[in-house]
Amino acid sequence: MSSAPGTGSETANLVAEFCAQHFEASSAADFGIDRDGFVTFVSEVVARWNASPSANGLKQFLASLRAEELLLTRACATGNNAAWEKFLNRYCPTLYNAAYKIAHDEASARELADSLYAELYGVSAIGTTRACKLLYYSGRGSLEGWLRTIVAQEHVNRYRRTRRETSLDEAVEQGQQFAAPTPAGTPAADQSLSQAIAAELAVLDDDERFLLASYYLDGRKLAEIARLLRVHESTISRKLERATGTLRKRIRKRLIDSGISSRQVDEWMQDLDVRDVQLPIAKTLRQEKQSSTFYKGSEP
Repeated sequence: MSSAPGTGSETANLVAEFCAQHFEASSAADFGIDRDGFVTFVSEVVARWNASPSANGLKQFLASLRAEELLLTRACATGNNAAWEKFLNRYCPTLYNAAYKIAHDEASARELADSLYAELYGVSAIGTTRACKLLYYSGRGSLEGWLRTIVAQEHVNRYRRTRRETSLDEAVEQGQQFAAPTPAGTPAADQSLSQAIAAELAVLDDDERFLLASYYLDGRKLAEIARLLRVHESTISRKLERATGTLRKRIRKRLIDSGISSRQVDEWMQDLDVRDVQLPIAKTLRQEKQSSTFYKGSEP
């Protein structure tokens, strides 16, 4: 049974305890950030994740945070030069390497990485100041992995902008009018996504439920699941990849079938983190159907 939502004071106490444990290792003092400032940063991340988390849920969430990397991004966002120097020394190679793997040529890769760096710093392509993009890093998962993801997203966005600009010019010539898109993260988007995810989780077969729950909820390794089911590890890997890919496609199709444009659906799902979906995912995945059979025999 899950704990009841924590009170404000309970949440504050758990956050304060977490910050006290990780303050020194976070290098906050090197950037002129005291414990109260660290608490403020972590509290903002917690509030964005869940306005009223349960005590157990909050403890698990805090345990998943990479405090040092989270603190570094917030120090950079405040314009701290020491933080930026540390960030550049540690992560610039990641940006350029990820950009090169996508763009496949030095000039395009450098242009992509440089434009992204400007956004991370909080300056747009036309030189206007705006919110530092590093504020979107939540501390969950490595900062290096997050940077590789946004490089890929920026590459896709550039491609889409080019496509849209061409299509827009053609449409304007034809006198078409355009409705404003629904921004991602709005209640309508959150509700539509939640409904689609809930519907598709509900129709998973028992094999898929067991596999997804074992790997993503229970944290079992592929080799361990393979031993339990007496099949080869490669079989589990293929099954898992197929299950996650199919689930994502089903969710996308359901959203499109409901009348949402494919472009809007792709934008919503681009930043989707299943850990932030306010649904009883664990309970749903572990509700097996009566006619349950899993893999029989073995596969080399």
